[in-house]
Amino acid sequence: MTEPDEGKRVEAAKTSPEAFGELYEQYVDRIYSYIYHRVGNVHDAEDLTSRTFYRALSHLSTYEDKGVPFSAWLYRIAHNLVANWHRDRGRRPVIALDEIVLRSRADLHPERVVESNDETRLLLEAIERLDGVRRELLVLKHAEGLSNAEIGAIMGRSEGAIKSLYHRTLLALRKDLAKRGVKVE
Repeated sequence: MTEPDEGKRVEAAKTSPEAFGELYEQYVDRIYSYIYHRVGNVHDAEDLTSRTFYRALSHLSTYEDKGVPFSAWLYRIAHNLVANWHRDRGRRPVIALDEIVLRSRADLHPERVVESNDETRLLLEAIERLDGVRRELLVLKHAEGLSNAEIGAIMGRSEGAIKSLYHRTLLALRKDLAKRGVKVE
């Protein structure tokens, strides 16, 4: 749910550039990270992040608090811009998933990291074989750490639909990896 004072800060941002600047500072790194993981390169991620906040500022007067964090509205704007970016370029979405996996393994003992390199490669390949919606779900859930409700608001689905999609995505990954001889716990 939203922070108690977040609604007040958003309302203040509707009339004050300084207040919008505070919201920008609070969310810019998270939005950039999300976009980067969806487009796979710094230049386009920076451009789309800038466009996300420009669009947010331009349409802030129409924003209504619907019980989910303001960030969900920003992610939804970013989601739409990224979808347009991919459609305009006719490209298959590229997600920098290797960084997600490396971040999650950062605290492992070096010998364990070496042992898991093949498994990591197979996992990344399996994730790349998923459709774009499922890859986006994994980025929002694991790279961005968002709740099912927030992901639902971003992807235009109910929280229950996100839970179901996540479960089916994990089953698909397990099945894909099992075909390649990787046991998933």
